Amino acid sequence: MTDTRRRVKVYTLNEDRQWDDRGTGHVSSGYVERLKGMSLLVRAESDGSLLLESKINPNTAYQKQQDTLIVWSEAENYDLALSFQEKAGCDEIWEKICQVQGKDPSVDITQELVDESEEERFDDMSSPGLELPPCELGRLEELAELVASSLPSPLRREKLALAVENEGYIRKLLELFRQCEDLENADGLHHLYEIVKGIFLLNRTALFEVMFSEECIMDVIGCLEHDPALGASPRRHRDFLTKTARFKEVIPIGDPELRAKIHQTYRVQYIQDMVLPTPSVFEENMLSTLHSFIFFNKVEIVGMLQDDEKFLTDLFAQLTDEATDDDKRHELVNFLKEFCSFSQTLQPQNRDAFFKTLSNMGILPALEVILGMDDVQVRSAATDIFSYLVEYSPSMVREFVMQECQQNDDDILLINLIIEHMICDTDPELGGAVQLMGLLRTLVDPENMLATANKTEKTEFLSFFYKHCMHVLSAPLLANTTEDKPSKDDFQTSQLLALILELLTFCVEHHTYHIKNYVINKDILRRVLVLTASRHAFLALCALRFMRRIIGLKDEFYNRYIMRNFLFEPVVKAFLNNGTRYNLMNSAIIEMFEYVRVEDVKSLTAHIVENYWKSLEGVDYVQTFKGLKLRYEQQKERQDNPKLDSMRSILRNHRFRRDARTLDDDEEMWFNADEDELEDGEAVVPPSDSKAGKPGGGAGEDEDLMDPISKFMERKKRRSRGGCVTNICLSRYFSLSSGTKHATHERARSCAVPNITQL
Repeated sequence: MTDTRRRVKVYTLNEDRQWDDRGTGHVSSGYVERLKGMSLLVRAESDGSLLLESKINPNTAYQKQQDTLIVWSEAENYDLALSFQEKAGCDEIWEKICQVQGKDPSVDITQELVDESEEERFDDMSSPGLELPPCELGRLEELAELVASSLPSPLRREKLALAVENEGYIRKLLELFRQCEDLENADGLHHLYEIVKGIFLLNRTALFEVMFSEECIMDVIGCLEHDPALGASPRRHRDFLTKTARFKEVIPIGDPELRAKIHQTYRVQYIQDMVLPTPSVFEENMLSTLHSFIFFNKVEIVGMLQDDEKFLTDLFAQLTDEATDDDKRHELVNFLKEFCSFSQTLQPQNRDAFFKTLSNMGILPALEVILGMDDVQVRSAATDIFSYLVEYSPSMVREFVMQECQQNDDDILLINLIIEHMICDTDPELGGAVQLMGLLRTLVDPENMLATANKTEKTEFLSFFYKHCMHVLSAPLLANTTEDKPSKDDFQTSQLLALILELLTFCVEHHTYHIKNYVINKDILRRVLVLTASRHAFLALCALRFMRRIIGLKDEFYNRYIMRNFLFEPVVKAFLNNGTRYNLMNSAIIEMFEYVRVEDVKSLTAHIVENYWKSLEGVDYVQTFKGLKLRYEQQKERQDNPKLDSMRSILRNHRFRRDARTLDDDEEMWFNADEDELEDGEAVVPPSDSKAGKPGGGAGEDEDLMDPISKFMERKKRRSRGGCVTNICLSRYFSLSSGTKHATHERARSCAVPNITQL
């Protein structure tokens, strides 16, 4: 059986002062040669990889918190924490750390010795501890000055914290606070504010446990109400917590320890967010223990709730019960949302168990009920819960909706409810619709779909989605593009259509034949291009982007669909209507045509020139359209001269290579340059001097054009019969003038014999 005493999870503190879970493993200590010292090692329980390798530095301050946590800083702004499954394992590792540093294992923090002057270090070492003045009203000013003077020094902070802890000073201070409030002693209350704020900055768990106890926490908050900067008008935080804030126990919690932990966490979070003044950069690093206290409290709350089977059973029973009134369901949904947000603090394997528990309890059917309610706030909370589920496991959601379609109509499918809420979002900025579109994109993303030996999730889900859901998603687009211009062209409708187009564009890029069949059968591209007439440039650009992605696939099925329906017509019309303005619309359309030219998409090139050249021939500030015309003419020339087309095919695709050796650098450069010239449409075989000036052409010209080839082939046959085998590289030969043929012939004597059938 695995030893659970050394089982830990590793956390690091991120830039937002939140703890990130780095994994779960087993911790050990030992000498590491590379680090030249005793070190802490954590190996992942899943694959044995090294999660942590940290040398136990004699000058590093380690803190033991809540019996199962060890926290320390490896470098500036880089904090680490080990959370143990069992207290015994934490004690064992703590003893090892204290042994290396020469400390007593009974302490909760090892002393820090950094940035101390020699004089201060001597003074501190010569005194056994820090002596606090008596806790009396007349000595509060002296105590406030002592606390303020100790904060800059790590060693003095440690000694002050030990003195406050050992003498039970916090409870004495809170007794003085109650006296000062009764006497309305403003000066005393101001001194107590500074003292208690300083105690927070001591960053010590043992002090927090006293301050945040049930009997002390409200008085601590009371001390922090009397900020001297506010003068005679203190804040009323206690009034808010006792009179305004109400603990809503939507499901009775029978465990008193769990209830106390929830109350404590809420109040400590309130202190951090609302009561304590905004910390400076220096002070922020001194509050890391407070962040840790809240974080691990949340982890403990989620674990205790998850273990309470009766609680979760009652929760989901009331959520799905039709007799539950709307107010009650509202409270249940908000609780479930908070519960899911707390779960983000769990270790990966615990988070897996958490969401599997929710799935088994029926969270997805419950969300269907909630999303059908009229209350906007309830639906918003349900959307947040749904986002947690999609983020955790999109496959789990996909499996549910595919099973659901076998029993329910399309209108009440969960995924169609999500689409409808996206379409019907009443927010002018469509904040909810943007969130829902992101969730839909995750669900239809093939990258996170599983493939097993028995089934392919991608095929099954996409077939389901295009059959049962795509018509719901595209309904606003089809309804708004029945004419030559959008039926509704207001800002909010345009934003919604832009979101739908963004998702459809994603489908074009990732869904291959499913979206292809849908686009062609439903004539989607023609309807999308109606939006190029929108007065909102962002929507017109979305429509162009959709068409550009289709053309970028270089799929002849799409190309034939475009040509058959003359779908470049609205693009050309939008380009001409844009006039001479140099803007995104202008650039996007030119880039589309430039892509067709550069990629030499022959079918689209011919279609564009034959149908739209008269409209575009006057555009001369770019060479795109003239280049398209040149491409078209080259294609036409090859069609009219099949012999020449055959010759060019030889030159392009069957260029002879040496068998025994590679080309030298000069020859390789020559071939590269020659290929570029061919692509630019220059003549492959230059006319002879006697023919250069002749007008006309026809059959005789074709014979002259092929004459050098015939002579070359005849010469090869004669030489082959005579035993002398020589090859002249065709692409070199026919690219040179007659005056340089002999030099080329001499240079090419060493070339290997080509396969005559290739000619």
